[in-house]
Amino acid sequence: MPGPAPQSPPTPAGPPGAGRTAVVTGASSGIGAATARRLAGEGFDVVLGARRLDRLTELAATIGARALPLDLTDPSSVEQFAGALDRVDVLVNNAGGAFDAAPVADADLDSWARTYEVNVLGTVRLTKALLPRLIASGAGDLLFMGSTAGLVSYEGGASYTAAKHAVHTLVETLRLELYDQPVRVMEIAPGMVRTEEFALNRVGDQEKAESVYRGVREPLVAEDVADCVAWALTRPHHVNVDLLVVRPRAQAAQHKVHRED
Repeated sequence: MPGPAPQSPPTPAGPPGAGRTAVVTGASSGIGAATARRLAGEGFDVVLGARRLDRLTELAATIGARALPLDLTDPSSVEQFAGALDRVDVLVNNAGGAFDAAPVADADLDSWARTYEVNVLGTVRLTKALLPRLIASGAGDLLFMGSTAGLVSYEGGASYTAAKHAVHTLVETLRLELYDQPVRVMEIAPGMVRTEEFALNRVGDQEKAESVYRGVREPLVAEDVADCVAWALTRPHHVNVDLLVVRPRAQAAQHKVHRED
């Protein structure tokens, strides 16, 4: 006589992130700060990392998180940051940026080096430092903030697109290398996102920065991307969101954006 039907495991009590520690880099502003707020709201124990400790500390106090100084371009800073962490279940590699919009013929190689150091080498540096703890957690998550610039090239964007293409390749390679480990490897690739600093850091002029979004009724905002991050991280752990591309409705492609007069 057959025995009783197998029972589904009970649904864990509490919010999705309860009991899990999430590290968010570049958390002093923009997408990083919005992601930290959202993950704290999902019950994660959030650790914030960035260079601007004053802003980081203020945010941490608001959301009940922990703030630690972190300069991804400095190996000793990464070592100290990693050494201060007892447990890591989630690493959101968000820190990055674009620092010029010059054509290749006018390339500023110092800007190229800075772009690659921040977006790529710094990301690899911290991932390497924290990967053993993500594996040891038994259910680790490595989430990278990519960009549609890592999938499509465009004029005047070579330093940034080259760096973000490298991040995209890094994600794909890690997924292959960690296929037999209990770690998900995920990438969120936003298109046009209006934040307070990204375009300004790139073009160095407030008016030019504003013109990037001019006429676009609803570009994405940082909270939209944070929502995608939270969704990916709170899926059952056998579900790996390999790549999630998210754009505003007005942006059909890098070069095709609906702008109203």
